[in-house]
Amino acid sequence: MEIKVNFLDKLRLEAKFDDFTVIADQPIRYKGDGSAPGPFDYFLASSALCAAYFVKLYCDTRSIPTENIRLSQNNIVDPENRYQQIFKIQVELPADISDKDRQGILRSIDRCTVKKVVQAGPEFVIEEVANLDADAQALLTLQPDAGSSTYIVGKDLPLEQTIANMSGMLADWGIKIEIASWRNIVPNVWSLHIRDAHSPMCFTNGKGATKESALASALGEYIERLNCNHFYAGAFWGEDIANADFVHYPNERWFKPGKKDALPAGILDDHSRDIYNPDGELRGSHLVDTNSGNAERGIVALPFVRQSDGETVYFPSNLVENLYASNGMSAGNTLAEAQVQCLSEIFERAVKREIIESEMALPDVPQEVLAKYPGIVAGIAALEEQGFPVLVKDASLGGTYPVMCVTLMNPKTGGVFASFGAHPSFEVALERSLTELLQGRSFEGLNDLPQPTFASHAVTEPNNFVEHFIDSSGVVSWRFFSARADTDFVEWDFTAQGEHANAEEAATLLGILEEMGKEVYIAVYDQLGAVACRILVPGYSEIYPVEDLVWDNTNKSLLFREDILNLHRLDDASLEALLERLDNNELDEYSDIATLIGVEFDENTDWGQLTVLELRLLVHLALQQFEEAHELTGAFLQYNDNTVERRLFYQALNVVLEVTLDDELELGDYVVNFRRMYGDTRMDAALGSVDGSVRFFGLTPTSMKLEGLDRHHRLIDSYKKLHKARARCAGN
Repeated sequence: MEIKVNFLDKLRLEAKFDDFTVIADQPIRYKGDGSAPGPFDYFLASSALCAAYFVKLYCDTRSIPTENIRLSQNNIVDPENRYQQIFKIQVELPADISDKDRQGILRSIDRCTVKKVVQAGPEFVIEEVANLDADAQALLTLQPDAGSSTYIVGKDLPLEQTIANMSGMLADWGIKIEIASWRNIVPNVWSLHIRDAHSPMCFTNGKGATKESALASALGEYIERLNCNHFYAGAFWGEDIANADFVHYPNERWFKPGKKDALPAGILDDHSRDIYNPDGELRGSHLVDTNSGNAERGIVALPFVRQSDGETVYFPSNLVENLYASNGMSAGNTLAEAQVQCLSEIFERAVKREIIESEMALPDVPQEVLAKYPGIVAGIAALEEQGFPVLVKDASLGGTYPVMCVTLMNPKTGGVFASFGAHPSFEVALERSLTELLQGRSFEGLNDLPQPTFASHAVTEPNNFVEHFIDSSGVVSWRFFSARADTDFVEWDFTAQGEHANAEEAATLLGILEEMGKEVYIAVYDQLGAVACRILVPGYSEIYPVEDLVWDNTNKSLLFREDILNLHRLDDASLEALLERLDNNELDEYSDIATLIGVEFDENTDWGQLTVLELRLLVHLALQQFEEAHELTGAFLQYNDNTVERRLFYQALNVVLEVTLDDELELGDYVVNFRRMYGDTRMDAALGSVDGSVRFFGLTPTSMKLEGLDRHHRLIDSYKKLHKARARCAGN
């Protein structure tokens, strides 16, 4: 994690990381003002807080109340060496906790991350640099030996060279990558989380059988998502980029909708139009992109090559963003390598969907076949030893597709997790199923798995597959666990051998889609030195329902974005119009405004917590429509999950509104005790919200220029680096 420090007045310091700011000072006896804890105080507190976190985690997973558990830490300083200290952590436990859980709680403290880092003895490197934002590889602590050459199946170059090439490209683009965490809870299963140190919203996860393969996986995914603009999907890129020579890519094309908002003639082809617009309801305005929001400019579309005849077909970026999410994106050392990965993931997700929605039962992989892969067997055995039964299944549907499945059961909670993996190699597909299962997860993380069900509607409803796609947290049918399989086991193999193995495997996978009657469209992004591609298979590789283009399009943000960002400047007529749109567009009351308008607010601010319901409430208040505001305040207090401070404000507002709306009550009779209950600051805000002197309490003013929205500006900064590099490569 990158922590940037600013020097403030006197001895005060400001540390900024992610969306947080921490102020440090020194005691008065050390010439400070004593306005904040000192740096060493924060260090001591971090140890106690970390210990308490692991206690809470242990208790929550076992439904043990923590109200009567107390924890404290004291540091005992050696009189002869003040750097030699003992941290004594003491826990007071209620009498009704069992001996087993008492020992479990004490062992949980032993897992404290701060404790382990201190005990291991962190290495400090102190150096001068010309530019803090330079050297994108500085935080990649795993630096493979450049003299080694470790080849794995599917990679056209050794892992060492793959890592060096990809991290070098990121450095050239000015992106500073940091490794946020590593996981290795069972043998031969590694995963890590990497992110942009400046813009942590840009992150990926990698997985593999070794540290190096997991890092190569994470870097490859990072480059694929940069090249395909996935990190910035749904986000507003600002007015400068919206009016630039190009918004997404230099080879994009813009189309004006036809008469009566008809689809322009130059986008899509007959095959894809039949799939995306089966009922003729899709209009041009549905396809204006969310990122620029530039409806006057038209519809921005991106070129894809149709594989059946090599023709270029233009797909609206809005359509791709709405339907495909990250499915069908990949980067590689070569185009063929990237295509194999892309197509494998498309099959993995499509076959997984077919199996789950059809409630199919898959055949077990025989033990004699599993025994051929001792590394995978060791990982599975470790899970079994931890009390998690594991089922290894052939998901190829009779040898038709290169897909495998590893399913974990958690007897402690009754939850299950069906993890799928795909690759032309049986072994690699199986390995990916296992590493995907544990990617970024601790053993505690396996306690949140959903329980299987015999209710078919819960399995087949569209959002269940979306949940499976996002983090595999969707529901699985109990029929999936039947001992009577719907297909026979096949020890399949789609691999090729030799120098052009990946090219032959890509052709094989494309051939399967061709036999299925599917049309394939490919966009290649190799202008920046990296090789990445995006593959669309209309009617097969979509993640979201096609009807979302009409009924739940992300560009509904264009109906709200400008007015919400200019909220404090709107007159009553504009507020009434905004309220009408909020009421009439079938929005989820509890959906967040940040997602709705595509702006990354700091999650720790009132903007970051703002929901559609709360915004409607605040607009009614501004319009002095107290009955409606009072009704929504009640709904907020009953259902909304927000900060304690925000809830207390609405409790104060609620009683003020109740008195105001009751003709028999006088506000002046209650204000003194309201202030004693809620405090002067909170009551000033509540009273001001009713008398009109306070508007949109808690929401700091901003505009389409995004003033004060540092988190969003960091995201745009990340995209501008990419945009600048593309312009440079295109000669613009």
